[in-house]
Amino acid sequence: MARRRQLYEGKAKVLFEGPEPGTLVQYFKDDATAGNGVKNGIITGKGVLNNRISEYLMLKLHDLNIPTHFIKRLNMREQLIREAEIIPLEVVIRNIAAGSIAKRLGIEEGTRLPRTIIEYYYKNDSLGDPMVSDEHISAFNWATPQELDDMNGMALRINDFLMGVFSSVGITLVDFKLEFGRLWEGDEMRIILADEISPDNCRLWDSKTNEKMDKDRFRRDMGKVEEAYQEVARRLGILTESNNGDHQGPEAVQ
Repeated sequence: MARRRQLYEGKAKVLFEGPEPGTLVQYFKDDATAGNGVKNGIITGKGVLNNRISEYLMLKLHDLNIPTHFIKRLNMREQLIREAEIIPLEVVIRNIAAGSIAKRLGIEEGTRLPRTIIEYYYKNDSLGDPMVSDEHISAFNWATPQELDDMNGMALRINDFLMGVFSSVGITLVDFKLEFGRLWEGDEMRIILADEISPDNCRLWDSKTNEKMDKDRFRRDMGKVEEAYQEVARRLGILTESNNGDHQGPEAVQ
């Protein structure tokens, strides 16, 4: 596919204009950041793996009638997606205490929460993506109460699905982040899942050992980051033997 005009570059992905109106091409980079860009690095082959892992999970969600922006994978690093009006919120779904909630509330990391908790963060890197309430969301018109209900309902359904998928391959879904957008079709609007689902925005632990298999290995300088991403893809059945000689990262199944 010929390279098209770049529209946006984020920390992990680049968006290009799509071949048809209402579409975009999403390119997955190997760049890794932590602390809202304070820490930067490269995870070799991450873009390839995240592209395939996200494709795999988005297609499964489609089978559950959960609307997403995903249309199809174009190649090893690019997806064709629907253009949506992104809602400026990160929706975080927590099953087990880890990361910021453990620090904020003094809960030992690894403690199973009494029930699944949903948190909202305002998408603004310069402010450090502050945590916000539904009152903030309504007052500042980031999303209507109905839109928030739609996002919550979808988030809980996605959580149930992902917990089952990962549990079946020996992985515990600790928490994860979702982003949503408004898809306009004429005068009709619906909320759809956007962004990606991958070890970049999911905390994934080995079910037996609690070994981390996600970007926390990069955040916390634990090493073996590439191997962790590869292991997630391998367990999901979308990774062949790594091709270590070409420095291009692992080879995903076509």
